[in-house]
Amino acid sequence: MDQPLAGKSIAILVANGFEETEMTELQRPLLKAGATLRTISTEQGLVNGWHGRSWGHYFPVDQQLGDVLGADFDMLVLPGGERSVAKLQQNAHTRRIVGHFLDAGKPIAAIDGGLQLLAIPGKLKGRKLASIEAFKEELEAAGGVMTEDTLVIDGLTITARGLDELPAFVEQVLKVFGDAATVKKAA
Repeated sequence: MDQPLAGKSIAILVANGFEETEMTELQRPLLKAGATLRTISTEQGLVNGWHGRSWGHYFPVDQQLGDVLGADFDMLVLPGGERSVAKLQQNAHTRRIVGHFLDAGKPIAAIDGGLQLLAIPGKLKGRKLASIEAFKEELEAAGGVMTEDTLVIDGLTITARGLDELPAFVEQVLKVFGDAATVKKAA
C-alpha cells in the first residue's frame, strides 16, 4: 500500500465546537496515506466537535496548544467551526503556530471558518484564498488575496469555502501534502 505521507507529522488545530465533519473526512485518508496526526487544542483531555446542528463526538487531545511548536510538525490542518475558531483566535499560541507555518512555507489546509486563523497581519503576503465574504476584510488586511473560487491552491496553502467543497478539498490536500512530502524526501 502506497503511503506518501509516511513519517510526516500533521497538526490538526481545534477547540470545542470545531466542525467535526471537516476534520474526520480529512483524518481518515491522511491516516491511510501514512501520516501521523496530532490533535492540538486549547482543551485538556478531550475536545468536543460540532456536528450539524448540535454537539458531536469527543476526540482525544494529543497535545496542549501552549506546549507545541510549529517546528514539531510538517503540515497543518485548520477545520472551521464558529466556536472553535473564536476560541483559537483569542489564543496567542494559535498566532505563533500558524505564523510559523506561513513564514516557513509549510503546507496548510484551511476550510470554512478555519481560514480566519490565517488572518495574521502581514503573514499572508499575497496568497490567494477561497472566497468567504464574512472574513474578506480580515484576510485582505493580513495580506491575503480573495478569489471568487470556492477551492484555491496557492503553493502549499489549500483553502476551501465549506462543506460543499469538502470532497474536492480532501482530494487536493492529499495531493498537495503528498507532493510536498515527495519533494522533501527527494531533497
